[in-house]
Amino acid sequence: MFETDADGREGWPELAPYDAIHVGAAAPQIPEALIQQLRPGGRMVIPVGTVFQELKVVDKKPDGSVSIRDETSVRYVPLTSKDAQLHAN
Repeated sequence: MFETDADGREGWPELAPYDAIHVGAAAPQIPEALIQQLRPGGRMVIPVGTVFQELKVVDKKPDGSVSIRDETSVRYVPLTSKDAQLHAN
């Protein structure tokens, strides 16, 4: 069951690990919770930054180590908490 008040920065740990994660909003940094939920051998694509953003590709190697590379410059809306969204002016 999908929890409507969930925080996307925390992922969905109950169903982890994931082969792939795509984040559709820019985070100021890569959330550690999402890296932890990525299966060894899996990949995450996430826009990172505030004003200037880079599309990052995160690969978790079979041994559990992580490599991160910049793919291209992008412009996404920010990844925020539910409280920030509801109380924005």
